[in-house]
Amino acid sequence: MSGLSQIFHLQEVSYSIPSAMWQLYHCDHHSLVVVISGHGELICHHETIHLTEEKCVLIPPNQKVNVHNESGVLCFYHLTFKIIQLQESQTDCFSIFTQFQELGCHPFSQCTNLLEIIYRHRLAMDELSLFEQHVRFQEFMLFIMNQNVPNQQQKSVRQSVEQSIKYLQKHYERDWTVEQLAELAAVPRWNYSRIFKDITGQIPLNFLNNVRLEKAKQLLVTTNDRIFEISQTVGFNNEYYFNRRFKEHVGISPGQYRRGQSNNPRIFAPFLEDFLVALGITPIAQFSHSKWGKQDYLGLQEIPDIDIEKGQMDQLFHYKPTLIMLDEGIERWKACHQLDQLAPTYHLSHPGEDWRTTLFQIADLTGRMAIMKDVINQYEVKVQKAKKVLQKSVYGQSVAFLRISAIGISLYAGPACGYTGPILYRDLGLMPHESVWNIPHYTRKTHLTIDQLIHLDADHLFITFDKQHSIFEGEERVILKSPTWSNLPAAKNNCVYEVDFLTWMNYGILSHNKKIDDVLRVLG
Repeated sequence: MSGLSQIFHLQEVSYSIPSAMWQLYHCDHHSLVVVISGHGELICHHETIHLTEEKCVLIPPNQKVNVHNESGVLCFYHLTFKIIQLQESQTDCFSIFTQFQELGCHPFSQCTNLLEIIYRHRLAMDELSLFEQHVRFQEFMLFIMNQNVPNQQQKSVRQSVEQSIKYLQKHYERDWTVEQLAELAAVPRWNYSRIFKDITGQIPLNFLNNVRLEKAKQLLVTTNDRIFEISQTVGFNNEYYFNRRFKEHVGISPGQYRRGQSNNPRIFAPFLEDFLVALGITPIAQFSHSKWGKQDYLGLQEIPDIDIEKGQMDQLFHYKPTLIMLDEGIERWKACHQLDQLAPTYHLSHPGEDWRTTLFQIADLTGRMAIMKDVINQYEVKVQKAKKVLQKSVYGQSVAFLRISAIGISLYAGPACGYTGPILYRDLGLMPHESVWNIPHYTRKTHLTIDQLIHLDADHLFITFDKQHSIFEGEERVILKSPTWSNLPAAKNNCVYEVDFLTWMNYGILSHNKKIDDVLRVLG
């Protein structure tokens, strides 16, 4: 009986939430990327693998792979390992590790259970714990190999489904059923649907409808065809059904989408003006607040403003918007609830931290996709340059951000959420003060008591003042005159930096650029 021919040696395991663009490179190591949530792309040379939840991708050694985060919340386990050859193998079981490809990892619950245990014990030091970790990793790799060891029949089935998907994308206008697609691939229907979803992340008919709707969007912008004619062209025989699916997919009707793509759209988008300006669009009006003021950093001094807090929505009738855009934060302002009666209204329901999706959706609605790509690329270049500077200037020094008002002090959270954390700690790589890590996961901020403030010994403090609750002028600044504040290490060392309120309390890409400028000005 022959013994083992190879074993796997785990080098590193991490849980990653990458920025929009990220690069993986390991000289002599293999990598596995297992996606927990979100979506994006892995690009190796000229090959692209689309990332969705429950996907596992193998990256061979000596490969530079770019990670594109398309959702803002792409999360995955990243494992690097070596294959150690013990003796010459007579089988090709390990050939699956020679190419950039997707690997099966189902049931996914079993996959994540194994990974969570491995990740939890990643810092093991004693010999017994290290051996246990080694055994766990062999168990995980056995789980992967049981599903992916080359089997010619399985391989040909997957290739057949992939070919049928390519055919479907070219002939989307035809009437299709899952049975017809399965017959085209010569794969049983139950197996076809499973493999189809594994490849695309969608069931066949949803995938087909999305292909049709994306083509319809192109025709709405590039032709003067009637909506009925476009629905027929892309494969919808019923215009009512087409309109309903289009609105579900895009957020507005086909007619509203076409009007929104005009060269001079008349848009009102309170709290989203940052994105419009970034895309070269001037809103017909801008939000203002009696205590906060306006977003002066956008340079919209000549644009009329509407006080959201006082409910001056009647003014908007005079500006005749053709499209209104609202995000989830608008719920707190009751005056905005009836805006959909004034003009077609598009609601963005994703979190503000997912600013790339916000920019994408607004660019898609207004025909500014090319501009959007340039804007994001410029931001990514700026982030990388700033990160290199800060790694040298403030390496090992801690940072925190405070929002101060007359009723208290709020400490903002770490790299996962909030107006500031994803920029300061994730994009720029600054080190959060330990108090930041104590904020519950996915909580944007926490109130600091005086006792907690005393222990805030961060090396650098960024602060902004919220005037909303101030009764008299300057009430929000009273804390700065207290002994508690004066005794903070950052205050003693003149390392407290005041920043503009609306610039920093914002999710827009221009505000994020300004945050980077502010950080570099004092820490670079």
